[in-house]
Amino acid sequence: MTDAHWPSLELARWQETRATLHLLTQIVGKTRLALAPPQNHWWHVPLYVSARGLTTSAVPWREHALELEFREYLAVLDAFNIRAQFLRRPVEVRESIPFEQDFKHRTYDPEWANSLWRVLVQLRNVFERFRGDILGKASPVHFFWGSFDLAASRFSGR
Repeated sequence: MTDAHWPSLELARWQETRATLHLLTQIVGKTRLALAPPQNHWWHVPLYVSARGLTTSAVPWREHALELEFREYLAVLDAFNIRAQFLRRPVEVRESIPFEQDFKHRTYDPEWANSLWRVLVQLRNVFERFRGDILGKASPVHFFWGSFDLAASRFSGR
């Protein structure tokens, strides 16, 4: 792959947008955690890289399936009268300000957010390329919102 396929994510330049996105993914991730039935290896918790951004993938809700992406998130939940009970503060961060009281993390630069998504897509594609060769259990490629990282697990049975 050439450098053109891998956008720059120099931490110093996008640190504020990164911090805001980390907290936003925690809100969506905590909603998924509250609504999805438990699965082994905590695979009901993470978010997933989609063709448009990050998604919860399908989550059972009443007799339906609910899938959330990062667009007008709270308005969509309110429209369907969805109330998820979860800890109203971020985890796995140094400064755990309750979401409703956090006026510090408001920086959002769509170019940096798009760069992050493009990097995640490339990494997801690499992880998926090798998933089929595993003789054993292979997790889906998933984005852990607590630690803000992309992961894939392989279990050989040994």
